[in-house]
Amino acid sequence: MNNPFSRINFIKAPVKFNPSAPGDAPLFRKRFTVNEPIKNATVHVCGLGYGYYYLNGEKVSDDLFTSAVSDYRKTLWYNTYDVTDKLREGENVFAVICGNGWYNEYFSTTWEHHLAPWRDNPKFILSLEVNGKPILCTNDSWLCSPTSAIIYNQLRSGEHFDARLYDENWTALDFDDSAWKFAKVDSKRPTGTFRPCVAEPIREDTVYPAKTIAKMGEDRYIFDIGQNISGYVRLNVNQPEGDVLTVRYAEGLDENGEMNYYKMFNHYHESDFALDKVICNGKPLVWSPRFAYHGFRYIEVTGLKNPTLDTVAGVFVHQMVEKKSSFECSDDLLNSLFRAGQMATLCNMFYMPTDCPTREKLGWCNDMQSSAEQFLTNFHSERFLEMYLQDLLDMQLVNGQMAGIVPTGGWGYDEWNGPVTDGVIFEVPYRLYLHTGDASYLVNTLPNLERYVEYLEYREDENGDVPFGLADWTSPDDSDVVDATFINSAYRVKFLRIALLAKKLAGADTTEYEAKLARQIARHKAKYLRADGTCNIEKQTAVAMTIYHDIYDDLAPLAAQLKRLVEEKDFHHDCGMVGLRHLYIALNKCRLHDYAYKIVTAHGFPSYRDWYEDGMTTLYEVWDKSNASHNHHMFSDFMSWMMKTIIGIEPTEPGCARVKVEPHFFDGLSYAKGHIDLPRGKVAVDWKKTAGSIKLTVTVEGDTVAIYSGETLTTGVYTYEI
Repeated sequence: MNNPFSRINFIKAPVKFNPSAPGDAPLFRKRFTVNEPIKNATVHVCGLGYGYYYLNGEKVSDDLFTSAVSDYRKTLWYNTYDVTDKLREGENVFAVICGNGWYNEYFSTTWEHHLAPWRDNPKFILSLEVNGKPILCTNDSWLCSPTSAIIYNQLRSGEHFDARLYDENWTALDFDDSAWKFAKVDSKRPTGTFRPCVAEPIREDTVYPAKTIAKMGEDRYIFDIGQNISGYVRLNVNQPEGDVLTVRYAEGLDENGEMNYYKMFNHYHESDFALDKVICNGKPLVWSPRFAYHGFRYIEVTGLKNPTLDTVAGVFVHQMVEKKSSFECSDDLLNSLFRAGQMATLCNMFYMPTDCPTREKLGWCNDMQSSAEQFLTNFHSERFLEMYLQDLLDMQLVNGQMAGIVPTGGWGYDEWNGPVTDGVIFEVPYRLYLHTGDASYLVNTLPNLERYVEYLEYREDENGDVPFGLADWTSPDDSDVVDATFINSAYRVKFLRIALLAKKLAGADTTEYEAKLARQIARHKAKYLRADGTCNIEKQTAVAMTIYHDIYDDLAPLAAQLKRLVEEKDFHHDCGMVGLRHLYIALNKCRLHDYAYKIVTAHGFPSYRDWYEDGMTTLYEVWDKSNASHNHHMFSDFMSWMMKTIIGIEPTEPGCARVKVEPHFFDGLSYAKGHIDLPRGKVAVDWKKTAGSIKLTVTVEGDTVAIYSGETLTTGVYTYEI
């Protein structure tokens, strides 16, 4: 792999690292001369935690929160930008500001990032090439101001900005930096391998203006932007010098109209939670944080004088992956669910698939194992997941063990893990292979898959079970869930099948893994199937997983059992994130599509409709809506089911070259339409009930082949009366 930083060093502020204090966001500058006509110019940069770069007063890019988070001992993600149009022959200046990000979280939380072994002052490395030749790099000739107008920045806490200290000219060539000190060459050079950031950048998307404003005190106001988002405030103020504005963020309001943090701040023992501060300078000011983001719908600002709706807006910030599906039908519940699922997914793409943009911002692996198929069905997320896969491989220990969150600073290996989380190392490359047809995702990961299979064998008890890790997380009734021993047994079948597939794709000998798979299937059947073919655990999760993973000899008794279990719950689910990931497709396999539809559209608790009637604009973390995030993606796989079942588009082979078209015309719907952009072309379905019939239109583009009712459909538009 080409390393653009060979023999180049990171630089940082010339101050001693203080592990108990965060420090400011340091500024850096370097004047340099270009002595030849410029044909092309490229800059390579890597900022730890984050860096923003300016050339001759212009932003090098609109990218945010770079460089991407990782285990900095294993991988250093870097970015490359074309700066030809910003560079000029003669004198130039580069200016850089660095923030702490994940690299230097100083305060204690449940997840112990303050104990990360890489912690240090923020730093960056840079290499500029002009006409193919390196002409500038980071070294101790760069100048640095250890202080800036950003007097506090912590990604998961907030940012404090003193406008009185800000000089907007600091990135310009003529700025007076004579009082600045020389930067310090990094003596703790990170050991990670430099890798190019191939994923789409994080950027600002939609700006949501305030819809309402409520005065809650003498100078305290709460603004509602009408949509739960990831991002930050945009303040537009002009107040006297020294006025302090305190900005807080929340996803909901309590019964008194006050900010409701759902007790999420309990995990922040030594810092503020979702709080920014601005000190005014007596001039017009438009401000947003640079090194912190939040999850919110409501913004509370204290210290305002005579605000209007134009004073506050919310800026939606996320990884700029493109949507590749659409869904619309006659039921507003389903339309709202699909929109909320899309928003929750985008809100949780921040160079890793986070659990929520509020409390944690962490890459919980159980969430991703539940959502990977939906990510790839509804978004062009291949490059995003390709980077994430590298982070997964980096986190695996030599003995095969995985952590519950990825990346991690060290927390999560001894608790909060197990196959429910660790299985993401199988799920992500498998789904990437199915959606792209590229076998390398599985082939290159095969050694890691084998290592984890061996790790689970090491963790077996005297009965051959693996009874550790998470169970059916966030069930509506957490006192009655299917335990980890059963779930892990079913997942071991899944893991062995994927490892066996990887071996076949690699051209490796499969004898050993065929035997392992046969033994695990036999062991699961012997322990969990009755003589009549039903599951001996009378729960939806257990039966659905057994069906989904084909661990049976006869589907009929399990189908009847699952049908009964759903009826006994009056067409509601009684499972958590593990069970719900399997339930809808298991019902489809049993030709009980209408049962799945009834669960998705059910009334009362627990149901998606309960969230819908609560005013959701993103998906919630828990079914009772209390004391938890209102912006999770872990229950989003219903979106894949909707595309496969209501729209009726389901790929049937790796690479999605062929798809089955089989829409279901449920009684509660009068029409539905949608599409998926597949690797080899778009497929769209549009159906509408008319008097006595259904009109169905299927559109196929590109090289994709669709199969409808036994008919092969190539490029064209096909209309049917049913």
